[in-house]
Amino acid sequence: MSIDPETARQIEELSRDNRPLLVLDVDDVLVEFIRPFPDYLKSKGHELRLESFRLHGNVYDTASGEPAERETVSGLLDGFFADQEAWQTLTQGAAEALASFGEAAEIVLLTAMPHRHRDTRRRLLDSLGVRYPLLTTEAPKGPAIHALRGTSGRPVAFVDDLPPNLVSVREHVGDAHLFHLMSDNALRNLMPPLDDGIHTVDDWPDAAPRIARALGI
Repeated sequence: MSIDPETARQIEELSRDNRPLLVLDVDDVLVEFIRPFPDYLKSKGHELRLESFRLHGNVYDTASGEPAERETVSGLLDGFFADQEAWQTLTQGAAEALASFGEAAEIVLLTAMPHRHRDTRRRLLDSLGVRYPLLTTEAPKGPAIHALRGTSGRPVAFVDDLPPNLVSVREHVGDAHLFHLMSDNALRNLMPPLDDGIHTVDDWPDAAPRIARALGI
């Protein structure tokens, strides 16, 4: 499994850094997604029924009551990302947690979304005071974090709300410290158990000291 070429290009733009590496997902880790997305869908004549841990199959046309086609859901998600500045806000506790790390770690944001939305996401994060480097990827995250780490063997921690992303990183950076954080913990009831080696954190106040210990900062 290889790295997304555009993600590799973005990584090459970063300055070399040997500090412990903290990589953070964005949606439902740093900014809210699952709370504002139903309101966005409502504005587009659709609704979200969380019957399983996925979007496709859980979005319904409000007028007909029928499940939306996969292409329709993908289009709605793309439209949400295009208009994210009007809908998304910081996850509770995220700003304070990030500030607590100070300059002790290199913090990089890695978001799975079409590259064409990178500039819009950058503006959103800047407006929220989150000015760490932002990478986008349209491929699994493991190869990207392997490349980000470099050859120094420095400690790595990764935080994401989607188990497949955490598994991808474990496959490519075997000693990475993996944390599963969700802005809405009610969704855990829809998920299968997490794999061994992935640590569940309740929120940012719970996550921050655990990440700091893992990175030795």
